[in-house]
Parts: sequence; structure tokens; C-alpha cells
Amino acid sequence: MAWTWRIGVAPTTISYSSFPFVSSSSSGILVSVPLAYSRPSGIRVECSYSYPSSSRRAQSIPLSLSSSAKHICKATEYKFPDPIPEFAVAEVEKFRTHLRKKLEKKDIYGDSVEEVLRICTEIFNDFLHTHYGGPGTLLVLPFIEMADAVNERGLPGGPQAARAAVKWAQKYVDKDWKDWTGDSD
Repeated sequence: MAWTWRIGVAPTTISYSSFPFVSSSSSGILVSVPLAYSRPSGIRVECSYSYPSSSRRAQSIPLSLSSSAKHICKATEYKFPDPIPEFAVAEVEKFRTHLRKKLEKKDIYGDSVEEVLRICTEIFNDFLHTHYGGPGTLLVLPFIEMADAVNERGLPGGPQAARAAVKWAQKYVDKDWKDWTGDSD
């Protein structure tokens, strides 16, 4: 048995093949039943269920999903918007202000607050300018990089700074992007 999932963008539909695809191989007959579901948000999920038949005869599989069957087409790719430099500059300032307050509350940083803040802000700035293109594109990698960079330089509190940074980003970045672009979704 094998399940194959593909994700893409398409209008809201449920579609399936009105008959399974059958092919023969040295191990028997392979029966594949494709099924696709598209959510109202535009995300399309396709699933193909395959299993080898123990006999050389095709197995019948009852399908009763819909009377209006549509055959599955290739999943459409969704291209996220390019980063917006003006948004990145404004968001980095908010980030820096928040993270400075968080770091100054902790006793573990001592005289290293400014250096830890500089490292985290630089990494976040690079990410927003090169990779962030709106909701769905906030990655965890820059925050892991923050913790690693702080630790590699022998500074205290890398994991704590990265945690404070990611918590703030999860709470505000996508929301701020929507406000900036006027996206009400």
C-alpha cells in the first residue's frame, strides 16, 4: 500500500477518477485510485492510493464520492509574493524594540545585550528582506540560526533570545503583513 500526497492551489472541488488506474507489473496488478480535495482557501490536496493485487485480475473498488466526477489535473503551484523591503525595515524596528525590552529584563545577558540584539536583528532583517513573502512563509530556520550564532560567539542566552524572537514573530509578523498589504484574509 502507498499513499501519495501533493499540495497545490485550485478552486474548491472534490474530484476523483470514475475508475481506478490499473497497470500490471512482475509483482501483480497495481491499482491506483486518485482523489483530490481543494479547500476554500485555495490549497489543493491530491491523494493517490495504490496497492498491488494478489491476483492478476483487476480488483473492483466502489467509489461513491459524487455523481459529477472530474478527472484530476496537475496541481497548480502557488507563488508567494516577493518580500517588501519597506515592510521589512518597519518590522525589524518593531522586532528590535521588543527584543531589547525582553533581553534587558533577563539577568543572563549582562553587558552582552547589545551584541545579542545586533546578531538577532541582523538575522531577522536578512530573512525579512530575502525570504518572507507574507503569511505561510515565516520559517523557523532564522530563529535556529539566531541561537546558534549567539552560542558560537560565546555569548550567553542564545536559546532564550531565539525563543523570545520566534514568539514575537509568530504573534505579529503575519498580522503586520496583512495590515501593511491591506489583506483582510
